[in-house]
Amino acid sequence: MRKENQSSVSKFLLLGLPIRPEQQGLFFALFLGMYLTTVLGNLLIILLIRLDSRLHTPMYFLLSHLAFTDLSFSSVTIPKMLMNMQTQHLSISYPGCISQTYFYILFGCVDNLLLAVMAYDRYAAICHPLHYTTIMKEDLCVLLVAGSWILSCGSALLHTLLLTQVSFCADNIIPHFFCSLPILLKLSCSNTSLNELVIFTAGAAVVIFPLSGILVSYGHIGASILKVPSTKGICKALSTCGSHLSVVSLFYGTIMALYFSSSSNIIASVMYTVVTPMLNPFIYSLRNRDMKGAMGKLLRMG
Repeated sequence: MRKENQSSVSKFLLLGLPIRPEQQGLFFALFLGMYLTTVLGNLLIILLIRLDSRLHTPMYFLLSHLAFTDLSFSSVTIPKMLMNMQTQHLSISYPGCISQTYFYILFGCVDNLLLAVMAYDRYAAICHPLHYTTIMKEDLCVLLVAGSWILSCGSALLHTLLLTQVSFCADNIIPHFFCSLPILLKLSCSNTSLNELVIFTAGAAVVIFPLSGILVSYGHIGASILKVPSTKGICKALSTCGSHLSVVSLFYGTIMALYFSSSSNIIASVMYTVVTPMLNPFIYSLRNRDMKGAMGKLLRMG
């Protein structure tokens, strides 16, 4: 019976954003522009870090991986949404939907863990400046990034494998612009209690532990600044942590909106999948003196 139910749904219909037909062209141009900005902005950050030897530090090594993750995260959902808006062919195959769910969870988890690793890097730079180079060795940076990818792959694989075990019957309409795991579970006609348990345990852990690490890191940073309160120290901390704090606030702000406001779920999803990855390069470029310097150097070379 399970195989029959699963094979009866060979595709899903993505209803997309609640946009009037006469506004489709405008929103298509808007989201296409935002996606291209995301791609070019994050590729530019990766390029600058690769080309400028002054940016070959732990902080920028982690930032290059964050830029790649943001670029990949947007590419999981936006191209399909744009294609659906342009062609009005709203279907996505069952394997395509499962794959989209896997990569959405994967890159979302990596993003989350990398922000925590970057917070630890800032903690080491401000609280232990004399030992920073010995703490944040290249081997440790590679290990932390590799660990983030491995944990994220495991989490995404767990959710996806459990999703393939549930049955889908007649209802194959997804009121969203991508294959969202919670919505797919609602469409299922089988018992999804195990899936929901994993979401509330393993899924929550992937958010709670990194967030706790970020809060602890910034707690130590704040305490370190208060020990020797000076305008110079505060300015240095803000210049060092300002970009990361802005990105963390944007990232977790949209996650909170996504999970605590069901009425604006699609709006929060757009913020999370489209706006946040687009703004991150601007935040790091505009608030960071080294990135500005690398950009000026690249322009002079051109």
